[in-house]
Amino acid sequence: MRAFCEKIITPTDASWRYHKYQMPYLPFSWHYHPEYEICLTLNSKGVRHIGDHIAEYGDYDLVFMGPNLPHTWQSESNSDGSEQIVYVAQVPVNWLDKLVRDHKELQGMMSLLTRSLKGIKFSTACALSAKHLFEKMDEASGAQRFILLLELLTIMLDDTQQHTLSSPMFAFGKQLEKNNGKLNQVIEFIYENYTESLYAEQLAELAHMSTNHFHRYFKQRTEYTLTEFINRLRIGKACKLLISSSSPISVISDQCGFNNVSNFNRRFLAIKGCTPRKFRQQLLNHDLIN
Repeated sequence: MRAFCEKIITPTDASWRYHKYQMPYLPFSWHYHPEYEICLTLNSKGVRHIGDHIAEYGDYDLVFMGPNLPHTWQSESNSDGSEQIVYVAQVPVNWLDKLVRDHKELQGMMSLLTRSLKGIKFSTACALSAKHLFEKMDEASGAQRFILLLELLTIMLDDTQQHTLSSPMFAFGKQLEKNNGKLNQVIEFIYENYTESLYAEQLAELAHMSTNHFHRYFKQRTEYTLTEFINRLRIGKACKLLISSSSPISVISDQCGFNNVSNFNRRFLAIKGCTPRKFRQQLLNHDLIN
């Protein structure tokens, strides 16, 4: 799953880009770009990928992502045929950073911008307020949209239930320190092969390090051990398959690279807080209720 760099075209009469997407479903499109992005997803449920974070999402999903952080959402069509809506604000880094630095009233937002490098998920209450602001943007002038963007950043900053999603430094491009080129290469290799058997020795060789040094280096920069990191990717894939397919759990276990179902169940429980069977049952119950 190699991420591609998306080229964002800012309108000639604006400093940042606003867009509203209406689609029957959200296709998997693993990408990154050098802009900040605020993304509100409505009337949709599926799997959200941000850096090394992979989890299911539902309606009113509001996320703020920093520059060069790879991401995508993926969903199936709604059973009632209704459209899924995505509001997006893509803001150039230099413009927003300078705006915050140059105005004392905004400098409290610097912490929000820093945390966005790991991706930030906001509460449903915050997402409801964001929906109201995005709807206003749809009919607003350029000056009005600028004011609404500041309002949006303010309600996000004030959300006490916000939490970060990805490991630190999981980004592509010039934001990274030079040595992290090694980490990017290793992580891309893991993303392309995480359902296969992977060994620290082969990854250490790829990074031109000793195995012991590689273990320390990887944990320091991702906050996970290599095994934890790979298992989180595998469980994320399992969640996607549990949501989108009716395959038996034993088949999904094999597809995600686990050597036996018991190990799969243990790892799933440790990461998701429930068994794969219960996870699927919760989704079925949710569908029945709705």
